[in-house]
Amino acid sequence: MTPEYGIKLAVHLISTDFGDHAAKVCDCLLRKGTLALDDIVRTTKLSPQQVKTYLKVLIQHNCVQAFAMEHEGGCGEGPVVVTQYMLLFDNILHRMRFPKLLAIVSEELDKECEELFEAFLKHGWLTLQQILDRVPSNQNDGNCTVQDALRGSFTKLVNAHYVERCPAPDPFLVPPDEEKTPARKHDANSAKAVEELEIGEQCDIAKATPSKAKGFPVITDTCSDINGDKSIDNPPGVVIGKKRKQDALKLDTESGATSEKDVPWRANYKELVCHLRHKACIENVRARMDSGAAIVLSAMLEATQSAEKNVKEEISVPLSINTITEAVMQSEAGHSMTLERIRASLVQLGCHPNGVGADETYNIDLKKIIELAQNDEVESMVLKRYGREAHRIFRLLSKSCCPLETNKISDTTFIEKKEAAKILYKLWKDECLHMEKIVLNESRQSQFMLWKVKKDTFWRHILDEMYHAALNLSIRIIELRRDKHVGALRERDVRLAILLQASLMKLDDALMLFHDF
Repeated sequence: MTPEYGIKLAVHLISTDFGDHAAKVCDCLLRKGTLALDDIVRTTKLSPQQVKTYLKVLIQHNCVQAFAMEHEGGCGEGPVVVTQYMLLFDNILHRMRFPKLLAIVSEELDKECEELFEAFLKHGWLTLQQILDRVPSNQNDGNCTVQDALRGSFTKLVNAHYVERCPAPDPFLVPPDEEKTPARKHDANSAKAVEELEIGEQCDIAKATPSKAKGFPVITDTCSDINGDKSIDNPPGVVIGKKRKQDALKLDTESGATSEKDVPWRANYKELVCHLRHKACIENVRARMDSGAAIVLSAMLEATQSAEKNVKEEISVPLSINTITEAVMQSEAGHSMTLERIRASLVQLGCHPNGVGADETYNIDLKKIIELAQNDEVESMVLKRYGREAHRIFRLLSKSCCPLETNKISDTTFIEKKEAAKILYKLWKDECLHMEKIVLNESRQSQFMLWKVKKDTFWRHILDEMYHAALNLSIRIIELRRDKHVGALRERDVRLAILLQASLMKLDDALMLFHDF
């Protein structure tokens, strides 16, 4: 379930980019879950035409996924197929980290690819024809250099998997199997979550295998083909240079794309988030261990990146020691590392060899690295909020594999028992800890308390606080940009907005650690 401030942040981002009516649709889908068109109209009090318009905008910008599903008809009627709309919460959050995504493309490719990728971020779904239409008309006649450069940049983005084919606009999904969702029998809320999870997984399949295409095509169209083919109409929808609020990609679901130039493409958030996750793991290892371990981890992640199926992979793909050594040697930072140093770094990373000799392989526990990074973030927050003594107690409990008694905590942390109990109660009241009272006899004259970190609840609370802070920063940045001050006051507003934007990006690093990674 999305936390309250997560909903408010998503609605704010949509309102900023697409207006209040689109934000109403977003709020409805976030709070009510997957709905049909009639249900959205009834909840938002908007007209059907308004809802359709803003659903098209949200679909084009990768914020909503439409799908068709068979339902039982009423009054003895047979099954009917109903189109439903599911909000993609993660994709909405990605809108505030566009600068990070652009930085990845800029670092890995070049400036021209960055500019083209920015068009995908701003306008959502784009076709190759729309990309080529970016060339001014006075450069089209007799000169294909600019179009060839654009096609080259597009091909680089495709080969790097930074853009992908858009999913089928209205895929048909099989209804969830009731026999495989026992939660339905006793918990309506968990049943709803299970159903939406299954739908989400099927939508991922629909995205991975769009209709009309499989995999990434080789772009073979020439500039003369594009200029000479008069049968190709500009596909309706987004037009470069128009306001995003007027963008609406009208998809022909019956005939589909007529040529490769008319196939819609979009930014591949999954690939980019994987890149950010790898970077976070490498930097955490560099801070906790040393640069050698970070170099080995970086080389292993780069070698296995294409084999990763999910963003939140817990264990990396196994690699032989020879493959690891070769990958490290080929990297700029690791060309001078010896085999012994590489093996020592693998030990630091907690890798244990699987097999011996030629069959010796290693893999990385990525989940553990992320959990350690989360623990560091939480401990830092506890230190700032509750002080050093509370930080020592929380750190002890977070590292303990079992609940600890008050006296044990007091003795281990060298904090007076009365003060330790006071701190423990404070942490328990704020839902940081779980307390269990143990009574040794019926007269209750002998009892003691056991304490442990209430991880799931506390982590969700921290995430909601991050959403709240991100919302406040985002609102303040917009206010500063809209202020009509002049002179020195305007310069002050600009500097403050830049500082707050940097703070928002740093906060987003922590937010991704808890939500995306």
